[in-house]
Amino acid sequence: MGRAAKPPLTIWAVSDGRAGIEAQALGLAQAVARLRPAEITVRRIGWRWGLGRLPTRLNPGLPWTLAAGGPIAPPWPDLWIAAGRATLPLSVRMRARSCGRTFVVQTQHPRVPLTPFDLVVPPTHDDLVGANVFPILGAPNRLTPERLAEELARWQDRISTLPRPRVAVIVGGRSSAFDLPVAHAAALADRIAAAVERAGGSLLLSFTRRTPEPARQAMRDALSGLPGIIWDDRGENPYFAFLAAADAILITEDSTNLATDAAATGKPVHVLPMAGRGSDKFRKFHEELARRGIARPFAGDFPTWRYPPLAETDRAAAELLRRFDARE
Repeated sequence: MGRAAKPPLTIWAVSDGRAGIEAQALGLAQAVARLRPAEITVRRIGWRWGLGRLPTRLNPGLPWTLAAGGPIAPPWPDLWIAAGRATLPLSVRMRARSCGRTFVVQTQHPRVPLTPFDLVVPPTHDDLVGANVFPILGAPNRLTPERLAEELARWQDRISTLPRPRVAVIVGGRSSAFDLPVAHAAALADRIAAAVERAGGSLLLSFTRRTPEPARQAMRDALSGLPGIIWDDRGENPYFAFLAAADAILITEDSTNLATDAAATGKPVHVLPMAGRGSDKFRKFHEELARRGIARPFAGDFPTWRYPPLAETDRAAAELLRRFDARE
């Protein structure tokens, strides 16, 4: 008699529900599930009474103080994959609460002692080191060639007739290091419009939740005369379809997630400058993208180059399972 097959891994992908943060936890969970049978549950959390604003060490992480999301209660999962500051009061206690049963993974730099985690997956530009640290370029994401093809198929009727080159423009917004005031947004849009017109191409424009509305309107006003699609935040988000359909991708410099997603396509990535003070971490990140032949500053045209699509999420998933198996 052969040994009975092991049941699927149970995985919780835990975040505060913001799209960019959840994509990291869920992307890594899905990459694990591509390597081994698994059942993924999404948990979205928030804290009552302002507890989420406290330093992690002062928030007792009691499940009954949570404000939203699925239950945080036994039976605990095999893998707890969390992203974002809001998850830390739970993450740092999960091994103890599960009596060591749950393998605890945190993406990003947790900014707390690393001993409560089985694995931390930060971006390389955070310069975090440790026996339980596995840095990757960029951030975990949900993109695969199959996902890109599926998303493109949903929009194929609207995109297939657009003239080439098709230029995807993905715009971030305000953060602690960057900003997108109206004048800057309008200037970027004018440069993009001139380049697309010279190339005889079309535009696939999408904003993010952080894009200020005045900046959005300024860019819509400047770019609405071009052939293409400007997503208006209504209905299904064509973000992945835009990446799949593009011949060139323009992303603002303020987001690791946007750059990582664009780099997963193997297509030319052009980086748009933002206003604000910037940061050394983002500078190092973009320098590494350039060193690998992935991205260049936008220079007003659309030269073609190729590189192996970035697959750091798959690499992190393989390392996660290696460590998980070694623990058993």
